[in-house]
Amino acid sequence: MQDMTEFAHQIFNDQPFSRFIGATLTKVGTDSAEICLNIADHLKQQHCFVHGGVLSYLADNAITFAGGLALGGNALTLEFKINYLRPAIGTKLNARAVTRSKGKRQAVCQCELFILNDDKETLCAVAQGTVVPAQ
Repeated sequence: MQDMTEFAHQIFNDQPFSRFIGATLTKVGTDSAEICLNIADHLKQQHCFVHGGVLSYLADNAITFAGGLALGGNALTLEFKINYLRPAIGTKLNARAVTRSKGKRQAVCQCELFILNDDKETLCAVAQGTVVPAQ
């Protein structure tokens, strides 16, 4: 697993957008990943909630890492959907993705996004996606 952990962190560190937004790959498993993001004002929309695009980025990237780890290498998102459950108001976001099913050609993954506010985590969105090996 150590080689895949190093591989995952190298891939993550090579993502200009992840660096730009300030995200961190905090955990990886054989079929799972967690990405965290400290909330800053420039990540919010006009109602002071974290912008939906930020939540989508976290879900998509966490899903792709979970699926890629399960498939054993570089991966791409084939499709994904997200359900926003409540406004993301807080200090930090945690996106936790896990592979639910994998075959030779694809992995289906789910992600839960939690907002941290006053040391309490609250589920604010859920997502599901299909990941395929990068060719």
